[in-house]
Amino acid sequence: MPQNTQDLSEFGFIERQEAGRLLGALGTHHDKTDNMGDGVKVEFNPMSGNVFLVDEDYNVAMMNGHDLETFYSCPQCGNEGFDGDGYDFKTYEGYCSHACADKNT
Repeated sequence: MPQNTQDLSEFGFIERQEAGRLLGALGTHHDKTDNMGDGVKVEFNPMSGNVFLVDEDYNVAMMNGHDLETFYSCPQCGNEGFDGDGYDFKTYEGYCSHACADKNT
């Protein structure tokens, strides 16, 4: 099973274009991330086809339309997505719902 890679030689043409969009949005008015820290790298998941930014704390950001946004993974149930995309990750401090947040306490 292929693993995520940061080796640009393993990115295809489309993945390299997406990497350019990510880097272009980083630090601009299109950057709606709130938790990217140090050690930001571009990464490609060949299983999903997703290209994203990841920092040394494993925070992830992806393009959502024309905006760079934090992409969340609920540590309780595994739901993934952008905040407000059917989930309330910011409201529940990284958990996708009230039920998942309550299970953590």
